[in-house]
Amino acid sequence: MNKEIFGPTTLLIRSNDHDELLRIASSLEGQLTASVHGTEEDLQEYANLIAILETKVGRLIFNGFSTGVEVCPSMVHGGPYPATSDGRSTAVGTRAIERFARLVCYQNFPDSALPEELKEGNPLAIMRMVDGKIV
Repeated sequence: MNKEIFGPTTLLIRSNDHDELLRIASSLEGQLTASVHGTEEDLQEYANLIAILETKVGRLIFNGFSTGVEVCPSMVHGGPYPATSDGRSTAVGTRAIERFARLVCYQNFPDSALPEELKEGNPLAIMRMVDGKIV
C-alpha cells in the first residue's frame, strides 16, 4: 500500500466524542499541515488536541485551508517524519537555508586564517551576529 501522496488531499475526521478524537490524533503520522475548524471557545476546549497536533505537523491552520507557500520568515513547510525526512528545518521560507548549512567553529584561529565571512573586519560587509548582537 502506497502511504505517500503528492498534491492536495484531505483526511476528514469525525469522532463520537472528545476522547476518541484525541486517540485518532495521537495515532496520526507526521504531516505538513493540519486544519482545525471551530470557534475560539473550541480552541480552549480542545487545547489538548492542538497540543497533539503540534507534535504531528509543521503548520497548524485555524478556520482555513492549506495554501501555497511563500518565501518569508514566518513560513514553515515541513513536519515530523514522514512528512519530511528532517523535521529540524523547513523546506521553504528564509529558515530553509538551515537544511543546507552545517555549523563549524573556528576556535583560537588567527584572523588571517579565518574564512572571509568570519574575519574581524568583515570584508564581505555581511550582516552577522557578534557577541549576541546583530551587526
